[in-house]
Amino acid sequence: MSFTSLKDKQIVIIGGSSGIGLATATEAIKQGAHVIIAGRSEEKLKVAKKLINSNHLQTYVLDNQNKEQLQNFFEKIGNFDHLFTPGASYTLGPITATDDIAESSFIGKFWPQYYAVKYAIPFLSNSGSIVLMSGAFSQRPLKGAPAYGACNGAIESLGKALAVELAPIRVNVVSPGTIQRENEQKENRLAAYESYKSLSLVKRPGHNNEIAHTVLYLMQNSFTTGNVLFPDGGYTYH
Repeated sequence: MSFTSLKDKQIVIIGGSSGIGLATATEAIKQGAHVIIAGRSEEKLKVAKKLINSNHLQTYVLDNQNKEQLQNFFEKIGNFDHLFTPGASYTLGPITATDDIAESSFIGKFWPQYYAVKYAIPFLSNSGSIVLMSGAFSQRPLKGAPAYGACNGAIESLGKALAVELAPIRVNVVSPGTIQRENEQKENRLAAYESYKSLSLVKRPGHNNEIAHTVLYLMQNSFTTGNVLFPDGGYTYH
């Protein structure tokens, strides 16, 4: 059977207290999964726990840029079935940006996912899966963020390489376009949403639950590995 149920499966989401991670956790629990979400902010985790309101949810405070914390986290939670790693923190900037800005995408997005996988492997079921998260800038970069585009491309290459190295564990990558945050007030984000209407085929930014649906598909389809899926509204083709 190539499409498996998430009922009673153990799912770990690093970066699950908001956005795509929270939407994925919410939907997975609706399907009967047990979910552990980890994130830096204890306050956000408390809010997430209240929103989901399920005894199928556990939360952990975790800095995913800290390798020792990552290792201790996986040793503490033990065996599980699926890993999703959307948690990221970075600053965009042009090629002339300072070193800390230039390096922030890899420090805050690539390496945390790399080391999460490394320390998760001893505890991950051979019939389970890993879903990494990149972004559609990997395929269609825009001016002003070369390191960010390169980082997303590196994550997609990492996913393919890990699918080969870790088989039969399946590894895939979800690469979303611009996602609209609820109740967003920042002018630069609102401008990005408006701009995306002309950049995508569907003339709008995406929503968290649309990406969550893609992630859960990748967890459940046992014939899918080494793939990169682009829920981006046709951004890469327009």
